[in-house]
Amino acid sequence: MPEEKINFDCRLYLGDRPCAPHKAEGVHCESCPHYEPFDSELLLIKLDAPGDVLRTTSLLPALKEQHPKTFVNWITKRNAVPLLAHNPHVDRIVPLDAAVCAFLTATEFASVINLDTSVASCALAAAARTKRRRGFTLNPSGQIVPATLEARNWLEMSVFDDAKKKNELSYQAHMYRIAGLTGGIHPPQLYLTEEEMKYAAQAGSRLGIDAKRPVVGINTGCGPRWPLKKWTGEGYRELAVRVHDELGADVLLLGGPLEETENRRLQEKTAGAAKDSGQHELRDFCAVLNLCDLVVTGDTLALHVAVALQKKIVALFGPTSASEIELFGRGKKVVAPVDCVCCYSSDCDRKPTCMELISADEVFSAVKLLIDQE
Repeated sequence: MPEEKINFDCRLYLGDRPCAPHKAEGVHCESCPHYEPFDSELLLIKLDAPGDVLRTTSLLPALKEQHPKTFVNWITKRNAVPLLAHNPHVDRIVPLDAAVCAFLTATEFASVINLDTSVASCALAAAARTKRRRGFTLNPSGQIVPATLEARNWLEMSVFDDAKKKNELSYQAHMYRIAGLTGGIHPPQLYLTEEEMKYAAQAGSRLGIDAKRPVVGINTGCGPRWPLKKWTGEGYRELAVRVHDELGADVLLLGGPLEETENRRLQEKTAGAAKDSGQHELRDFCAVLNLCDLVVTGDTLALHVAVALQKKIVALFGPTSASEIELFGRGKKVVAPVDCVCCYSSDCDRKPTCMELISADEVFSAVKLLIDQE
């Protein structure tokens, strides 16, 4: 009996299970109209912080445009894997686990792009079988070094505070340069499924969201690494009440497990003007955020989700860089009025802190301006 033809060089080939066209149509490789051959493998490494992973998806359309025959592999931590799901520009998502070293040993890559300046990610880049590395790697002494000249500037910003503060380029502009990409910068990408959109619609119905009114999301979280990025409880309360009463908007309180108690209290303190959106799995959280026309948030995951979903955004900045955040013409940045912004400190002895100096009036004015725009 002759062997059945298998197109091992097709980007739709999975190996451990049937591909999508076979499951949907029963087609075989011999005569498959969906055959998409690739001629090389590229490895992208971006492990750290789900928000950083999401904003790095800006590179994917440009990678595919400039290297259309390349099979794109992406290694990331498991908590960020859902953010890459259903993205047509990622051919294989590789979770960071015990099997990664075997994967790197068995695969030869035309190029490896590592965009993290961490020992773990640089070790992966150094271990990968390739003749071409971009971004960051380890030298023989185990020290983090730039693999190419284009990565040097970002590394300097990582190790020198004054270089970080002087920077005026967005994260994406730096990463495009490091990855050797040209042309216009694409927004981040997040592809929600019909099922996830339905989940959000049901959540909105339970919360009493009125489709005829603007919906403003207020994300109260900031993540545990940089707690000083968080705005004040009183600021959130005053903003929610004014947005509801003066702009006639529905207000959704957004956040993760760390904000669960706070958001319930805020709902009570606003006498129901703000509605706690509740707790959701990561992708469902993104879908619920998608109900909003505008999102007010600090420099955290919700900011990058809002950018990817093309929402209007009011972004609040204190200890992190406002320059690195690209809003793609859809938002306003409110930066704390102090000379020590962009300090990237986890504690502060100044009172009030930078974020405490951001007034609800200023944030409300930015929200109103954007809501009033067509």
